[in-house]
Amino acid sequence: MKELLRTNDPTLVAFATALLQGEEIPCFQMDVHMSVLEGSIGILPRRVMVRDKDLHMARAILRDNDIPLPENE
Repeated sequence: MKELLRTNDPTLVAFATALLQGEEIPCFQMDVHMSVLEGSIGILPRRVMVRDKDLHMARAILRDNDIPLPENE
């Protein structure tokens, strides 16, 4: 699996996940329950992971919907 998105914004994670699921691209949210360790203040980012073979298409879907992605990838 490859990291597609890393953000502190839970609404962005939900939106990205919904977009990917709508295109039938399986994804997995990581670090969702890390708020227990941080005291629920939202400082630890959440990650959205996709399969290696879906990474290119998933990036294109997020870019088409104006979701910012790291430039170096």
